[in-house]
Amino acid sequence: MQDCAAVLAVAAKTAGTTQFSLRGRAIDPFAAPERLTVAQAFSRYAGTDLLALLPPQPAAVFAAAANAAGVRTAPDDTWGDVFSRVLVEKIEPHLGLGQATILYDYPAIQSPLARPKASDPRLADRFELYACGIELANGCAELTDAAEQRKRLEEQMLEKERVYGERYPIDEDFLTALSMMPDACGVALGLDRLVMLAAGATHIDDVVWTPSSAI
Repeated sequence: MQDCAAVLAVAAKTAGTTQFSLRGRAIDPFAAPERLTVAQAFSRYAGTDLLALLPPQPAAVFAAAANAAGVRTAPDDTWGDVFSRVLVEKIEPHLGLGQATILYDYPAIQSPLARPKASDPRLADRFELYACGIELANGCAELTDAAEQRKRLEEQMLEKERVYGERYPIDEDFLTALSMMPDACGVALGLDRLVMLAAGATHIDDVVWTPSSAI
């Protein structure tokens, strides 16, 4: 989290700017980011008690809470589908305004490769960085427990088989490598999005070396 905040400042200093802006939204890249748990964000912007709706609560119960918050759902939505709908419609538009936002403590069910949070295994040691309403980075402490990872992969394959009628074999090489992996963490940062903000560009095509229209 600290590294991501530092990257914002470095990018701004390199670009010679004191503000990132996009589509009428702006942040001070040198200001300390707001830190907000996912549960706090759901409570603040959707009026929803996310912790009370975590699995084993069924998707239908979560969907009812989402509907009450003004979010439309479909009868076949999974728990994760409902979570994503609320996040996109009610939460993300409020993130990274005035200062960057670090959203953390994601539900474990939404973080299949992240380590469970020691104090509450329903949650994961995972965060995302937002600026000007867009996601810039997604990071987590890596799950290195091969047995737990196997359990999660098998659950995903069962769900895939239920929904699509097919499944894939478990990647045994991956699990073997994971059993020998030390504690680690990683962050995927969208460099193109960061450059877009630092350069004051209005569209990502303005900064990528090959515009998407040419691909």
